[in-house]
Amino acid sequence: MPATPPPALHPYLSARHELLWSEADAFAAEHIAPRVVRMEAAPGRVERKVADLMAARGWFAVTVPSAFGGLGAGHVAKTVLIHRIGCVSAAAAAILQATLIPVGALLHFATQEQKGRWLPGVADGSLLLTIAVTEPGAGGHLGGIETTAERTGNHWVLTGSKIHIGNSHLAGSHLVLARTAEVGVRTSRALTAFMVESDRPGLSLADHRPGLGLHGFSAGRLDLEHVRVPVDNVVGEIGQGLSVAQSSSILYGRPNLAAVSLGIHEAVAATTTSYLKARPRYRSALSDLPVLRDRVGDMEARLRAARILAYQSVHLLDQGLSCDAELINAKYLGHQWAMTSTQDAMELHGAHALDRGYLLQRLWRDIQHTHPPAGTGEVQRIRLADAAFDEDDIQWSERLAAETAWSQPGPTAA
Repeated sequence: MPATPPPALHPYLSARHELLWSEADAFAAEHIAPRVVRMEAAPGRVERKVADLMAARGWFAVTVPSAFGGLGAGHVAKTVLIHRIGCVSAAAAAILQATLIPVGALLHFATQEQKGRWLPGVADGSLLLTIAVTEPGAGGHLGGIETTAERTGNHWVLTGSKIHIGNSHLAGSHLVLARTAEVGVRTSRALTAFMVESDRPGLSLADHRPGLGLHGFSAGRLDLEHVRVPVDNVVGEIGQGLSVAQSSSILYGRPNLAAVSLGIHEAVAATTTSYLKARPRYRSALSDLPVLRDRVGDMEARLRAARILAYQSVHLLDQGLSCDAELINAKYLGHQWAMTSTQDAMELHGAHALDRGYLLQRLWRDIQHTHPPAGTGEVQRIRLADAAFDEDDIQWSERLAAETAWSQPGPTAA
């Protein structure tokens, strides 16, 4: 894994981005790497300390303007943080990226008063957020959302269930998508986003259940039973919830997951080359066998391409340019390529890959988690087909990213 950014990334990185790269690497080595074994040994435990340490550095507010206490550093900086942390622990990177998605929704759709109410807490580390969209029956199909919100005086009453909610056991507030229109109303006008504080009566959180991978990361279930929230907790306009969710998924969720996949991909490549170089065979090493070098070369080609896609897409986003398809493509191919490289690595290691506790097993389990969120591969391909036929009418990158001053002074190293 490169200690400094590869030359191919220089067009997308400023000097301050490079400082942040070094800071993230140092942080991961000092604070995350020593905790990984414990996180793997106790998958039923939610990792809180790493979240606290990242919050103390203001990293959950990397895209929040300085007016609200954030770094105001933009999407390339966000990708640097997630990517570099993901090289050491995809679970820690998932903790960071999950809160950044609802933060993006607030930046683009909340009123100034709402931003002033919630974003400073994110910036000083006292408030983590989730975005609660997925449901037990509908999955990620927004048109199938069954959680309802009914207006009663100066309050809305929410009832329903949400699952796979990233940072569910760490968050102080949840951005919940609920149906506010009668059955038959088009989805584009039927949903509304609400900020629901964790201590609201009627809101319950199921016990943490570890997944296949990302041990230490919490992705749980919320149940809302007649939860009352004031009308000024509505984020965006009534009926605008689909836009809130879709734009956040495209501008934040997909590039975030591309960065997580990239971190895993780099760790896979580094683990594989180290193993092959150290494994003796025929008075030499496995790394000298042409048949194995061929497969490693293919792995390296995928890694280099994924790295460029991940950083080029968020660079365009920071410039306020239209790049929805590029963000989708970075997530789609980044995951697909990382999956292929991880499977190749498992085969190149032979039976050694099956040894309990070997790093490659964790990487294989973790990469499975970057496929479903923010749209599966099938969803990404459909969206890319829309772009091919010039049918992608809404360009969230062009409509929303230009509204924020991402090109202002970037992050400073701690």
